[in-house]
Amino acid sequence: MRTLVIASGNAGKIREFQGLLQHLPLNVQAQPQGFDVEETGSTFAANARIKATAVAAMTGSWALADDSGLSVNALGGAPGVHSARYAPTDPERIEKLLGALSNASERDAQFCAALCVVSPDGSVLIEVEGHCDGWITTTPRGDCGFGYDPIFEVSGTGLTFAQMPLTEKKSHGHRGKAFALLEPQLRDLLSA
Repeated sequence: MRTLVIASGNAGKIREFQGLLQHLPLNVQAQPQGFDVEETGSTFAANARIKATAVAAMTGSWALADDSGLSVNALGGAPGVHSARYAPTDPERIEKLLGALSNASERDAQFCAALCVVSPDGSVLIEVEGHCDGWITTTPRGDCGFGYDPIFEVSGTGLTFAQMPLTEKKSHGHRGKAFALLEPQLRDLLSA
């Protein structure tokens, strides 16, 4: 069974990927504790590639990295690739974003997830992107999920990501959509 290391220190993201990958013949592991990769890319795809390449080289295993974030139209696409560094903690990021939009009538936003699988020799095996449209609520709703999930209402659902069970989040979410593109390619690699 091939080992696939999730190139992330985010426990919520690792759990989500373990759930998405559980039916594939993979030994899914978290990256080593304390390993940090500087995200210097200007796009989600570039950051995913940087992280996957570093973790694959360090562990000697295939690595799957995700770079995802929230782009808010009224803020010129911010926080964008800086979503995780917008403020120190999830509650502070939510508070800062809601504060920045306090007088905004335009609250449209989009989540983007870029996924990248890299082999230990640095070869990029798979790159895909998924998107989810919605808008920013005025107050947090729900207690599932992580990050901006409590304030992102998914278009057409009336629910924030934090109000959705994982199966529903997978079908609507940016990471689930990216994974739907990644999965068949990953199956092909595993059967080659």
